[in-house]
Amino acid sequence: MRLLRIVPDGTRFGFVRFRRFSFPFSAALSVATVIMFLQFGLHFGIDFTGGTLIELQAKSGKADVGAIRTAANAFGVGEVQVQEFGNAGGVSLRFPVVPGGDKAQGAGVQKAHEAFDKDYEFRRVETVGPRVSGELVQSGTLGVVLSIIAVLTYLWLRFEHQFAFGAIIGTMHDIVLTIGFFVITRTEFNMTSIAAILTIVGYSLNETVVVFDRTRELLRRYKTMPVRELLDLSVNTTLSRTAMTATSAFLSLLALVLFGGSAIEGFAIVMLFGVVVCTYSAMFISSPALMYLGIRTESSVPAEAEPEKKANAKAKAAA
Repeated sequence: MRLLRIVPDGTRFGFVRFRRFSFPFSAALSVATVIMFLQFGLHFGIDFTGGTLIELQAKSGKADVGAIRTAANAFGVGEVQVQEFGNAGGVSLRFPVVPGGDKAQGAGVQKAHEAFDKDYEFRRVETVGPRVSGELVQSGTLGVVLSIIAVLTYLWLRFEHQFAFGAIIGTMHDIVLTIGFFVITRTEFNMTSIAAILTIVGYSLNETVVVFDRTRELLRRYKTMPVRELLDLSVNTTLSRTAMTATSAFLSLLALVLFGGSAIEGFAIVMLFGVVVCTYSAMFISSPALMYLGIRTESSVPAEAEPEKKANAKAKAAA
């Protein structure tokens, strides 16, 4: 019985040659992400801003968003953000933090029940105070920063400095583009989003390490092969594994997006994007970057360096 092959055996695709397109393309996206982040920032969720989030589902199957917005703004708890979400009939209400603590926030929820219980089902009610949201911002930011530092330190210790720089470039590329996804799509950024970013960092690291390990193995095996050909070979020989991993992860996440419900939908969508970006990065960013970071085979040593190299070899043999 023949095993399933997503990528045919003996594939020899020239990945490195596309660096002339992938490098400028990724650089442009990264710069655009930074500019848009500074201009618009992230769409923070209730975890970081505080307030009350209520999700309603219309019993009749159709929600009147205008009527809900008018009724909610009459509660006297400040401006209420109302928007549709999920399937038909789903509506979310976001109440800002109001003076008076939990009692005042609870009063807004009670008014919502009185106004909407008849026509809507309350699917989710979540309240976060300003103090708690501030602590979540601090702990979330600290967790992301420390995790990224730990990953970069591991990369530096795990590889020679050329490979470490290449892996760091790929990992930072994936983080920046993931942040760009949040900025452009205005997807809510909350504690679940931090979990998604850390998961993407781990996935990116895994993809890069697999390719780089093969590159180091081929450097020892094919000492006279040109660097460009060797890098293409390392990506091609791991391409089947990369394709199987990415396809399996993509299909699993797609199932979560379609059938996992609203609670996990945001995480799954970000991870879908992350799987695509990490796969692209490992093949078209991290590996081609090694050409400019100093890895060399014997064929790449300049001709004038050959006598010195031979002399060193004889000296070592004599010793």
